[in-house]
Amino acid sequence: MHILLVIAGSMLVAVAYNFFLIPHEILSSGLSGIAIMLGIITPLNTGVLNLLLNLPLLILGVMKLGKRFIAYTILSVITLSIGLYIVPVIKLSTEPILSSLFGGVLTGAGVGIIFRASASSGGFDILAMLLARKKDFPLGALLSIMNAAVVVVAGFLFSWDAALNTLIAIYATGKVVDTIHTKHIKLTLNIVTSKGDEMCEKLLKSLYRGITLTEGKGAYSGENRFILMTVITRYQLNEVKQIIHDIDPKAFVNITQTVEVVGLFHRD
Repeated sequence: MHILLVIAGSMLVAVAYNFFLIPHEILSSGLSGIAIMLGIITPLNTGVLNLLLNLPLLILGVMKLGKRFIAYTILSVITLSIGLYIVPVIKLSTEPILSSLFGGVLTGAGVGIIFRASASSGGFDILAMLLARKKDFPLGALLSIMNAAVVVVAGFLFSWDAALNTLIAIYATGKVVDTIHTKHIKLTLNIVTSKGDEMCEKLLKSLYRGITLTEGKGAYSGENRFILMTVITRYQLNEVKQIIHDIDPKAFVNITQTVEVVGLFHRD
């Protein structure tokens, strides 16, 4: 099911790019925006450029991030790159503002679907997760600067109308992604298991979140148990639930929505 969602979301993004953004020289955010820009000013296909730009980050992601997550992300990047290569570039609308708005909405829908499948579309998302391992790293500011740079370059290379339309597309994409996925929502997990060390080791390898491990005792059974507490983002939930089930199908898990997180929590 997740594989189908990743493929469908990635193809939707490819259609949004080739039907609405690229014909009007409108960029998206992140590495995809850079791939679109290079595809316009060079003879190379945007799909090929998207794959080449993401390749180094994907290699790093394989070594540093969760295997399930990065596997789906690799599938997303490959599908998007193939989609950009095979879907023809057609100007469906002659109005740039409508194209930037509708292209941004379709892109947000596709990316939101990809996020719901516990994956990402690559690019700056992977970079964010790699940098999130560093404590107190100003991640939000960095990503904002990167996206702002894409907009400014669009203004200089094409026109400032194109730059402003790019802003509209990026804004629409962000709004739709938040509506579909709400990845900013944080969840607190309390996991009660007899396999605390094994569970903790697997979660630490697969996620980039801290875990607090304490020892407990079942009031009814009298058996010793481990209690793991961690805070994750909502889009990580499916992966975490699968990991917990693989390690200890009998584990008790309490999942609650977190109102606010104060302290060292890496925001992606």
